[in-house]
Amino acid sequence: MLKYLFVFLLAFSFYEANAQRSKPDQLATKKGSVTIQPVLHGSVVFTWNNKTIYVDPYGGAAAFSSLTAPDLILITDIHGDHADLKTLEAINTTKAKFIVPAAVAEMLPANLKSKATILKNGDQTIQYGMGITAVPMYNLPETADSRHPKGRGNGYVLNIGGKNIYLSGDTEDIPEMKALQNIDVAFVCMNLPFTMDINQAAEALLAFKPKVVYPYHYRGQDGLSDVEAFKKLVNDKNAQIDVRLRGWYPSN
Repeated sequence: MLKYLFVFLLAFSFYEANAQRSKPDQLATKKGSVTIQPVLHGSVVFTWNNKTIYVDPYGGAAAFSSLTAPDLILITDIHGDHADLKTLEAINTTKAKFIVPAAVAEMLPANLKSKATILKNGDQTIQYGMGITAVPMYNLPETADSRHPKGRGNGYVLNIGGKNIYLSGDTEDIPEMKALQNIDVAFVCMNLPFTMDINQAAEALLAFKPKVVYPYHYRGQDGLSDVEAFKKLVNDKNAQIDVRLRGWYPSN
């Protein structure tokens, strides 16, 4: 009986994860389409050129059920909803390379750390034909006790087939974000008190004008941020920005 109960609960967890997960989007590039799969909170999976890229895998194995094992894993920062060691232990990382900031590398077990390339803000690398640039992510004002001090974590800009995809990581509306150029797709956080509110996020987006934006990482201490209001803030001032609201949490 316990055996059957375990199988049922396992199947239910897989069903729940897949039921919550939004359908993937496609981004056309000069070198084939990129599949964009929202997963959970700050986790997103890209598939391109027969390679699978996980960003901040979080939520346990069930959150990634039915998805191909990663060839590359990008981690933005040290906190457990980004550098989730339990999830990294639960998913298949046999063939995965890692791109991480130094503070994350220090947290990784030896078998994963040996596969990691460390980038600091401003560094670049090419992996599987994809350009990766580490960009700043931090809180304002800059203080000694900041949750996200400048230089510890990385946002990333991925150049995939000539398209630029920005992943904000945990940040506020910093000058470096507002100065971004030629961004095709942006994943932008908005959760208080850890990052920024929807007004700051909208202001930043209106400054660098990505073609497409996904609000993500929007669960804070008081629940989920109002991403519908965020979309209105953006589109009232720039109707050309495609704000895509997706199912990042089981309740939405």
